[in-house]
Amino acid sequence: MSQESVSATKGNILIVDDQLDNLRVLSTILMEEGYQVRKALNGQMALIACQTLAPDLILLDINMPDINGYEVCQRLKANSQTCSIPIIFISVLDDVTDKVKGIKMGGADYITKPFQIEEVVVRVQNQLTIQRLQLQLQEINQKLLKQNSLLQLEIEKRTQAEIALQEVNEKLQELALLDSLTEVANRRYLDDYLQREWQRSAREQIPLALMLCDIDYFKAYNDTYGHIAGDATLKRVAKVIKNAARRPADLVARYGGEEFAVVLPNTNFLGSVQVAENIQLQLQELKIAHTMSVVSEYLTLSIGMTVCVPNHQYSPSNLIATTDKALYQAKQQGRDNYYTYIFFSCSCFLAENSDESKILCTELGNR
Repeated sequence: MSQESVSATKGNILIVDDQLDNLRVLSTILMEEGYQVRKALNGQMALIACQTLAPDLILLDINMPDINGYEVCQRLKANSQTCSIPIIFISVLDDVTDKVKGIKMGGADYITKPFQIEEVVVRVQNQLTIQRLQLQLQEINQKLLKQNSLLQLEIEKRTQAEIALQEVNEKLQELALLDSLTEVANRRYLDDYLQREWQRSAREQIPLALMLCDIDYFKAYNDTYGHIAGDATLKRVAKVIKNAARRPADLVARYGGEEFAVVLPNTNFLGSVQVAENIQLQLQELKIAHTMSVVSEYLTLSIGMTVCVPNHQYSPSNLIATTDKALYQAKQQGRDNYYTYIFFSCSCFLAENSDESKILCTELGNR
């Protein structure tokens, strides 16, 4: 491989994975994006490839025989010739401890398998952009030391590069707070947002509602229609929920698997019921076939909700636990419905999806 052929591409990427299918899929994706791609089937081959010609970026699997991805990363970071190469771990290990270990080892990013094509492309582009901007900053600093007469011009260039780098970092931060599949908030952002809204609602003594939505018999749906169809359905359900909870302060997040959470600030019982019914109505209108469901021929949701005015006797963790309990009640009563817990100070009421329950909690304010 000549240096000219490498420079003619968007970047030189080394993919390290002991699974041939993964190598083929990733290399095809990246070559179509205009990158020069090299492949290595194990850690030893990867280390040799980096010494022969340092890549601009490495996509590194963790679970490999002989030398695993963590050790490969550690050796590369300990070598002055390869320590600056950005490494993106790409692995089936999706526990937080695995991701934290990868970052501590020197990884620049972490992608879990099965990966989304768009996510891989964006994260690769971001890391290469960061690397390019960092090199530009290094070149600018060298020129500043050598050319005092051009100091002002070089400072301006550095400022521009730093602004561009900040924009890239902000984009990465935004990606870190989104669920890559459904493009709604992820669990991390949900926890932060719920804590902030809890504190605000407690200060102002206004109602706060939390909703958990679970797709009924989704495992059976995946088994029947396949995971690709399941992923597409998760996106459609997320869009339905966002359409129903559309105020600027409302937050829709993927809680995990086929569960979604909705935070509804300044929302009383009637308001939360309205959102729940709108979600179920819009989902019914889509008529997503689900032949393995025992409650309907179409895809349905079970919803648990809690409405309260926060105080020192109750906490966000209590709110989540209570809402999860309400979701359990909705499932126990046949699914495709909703249950709501309503808290007045220390008192609690459980409201089903019935007309009589709608007279409760009206004094908490209007949605």
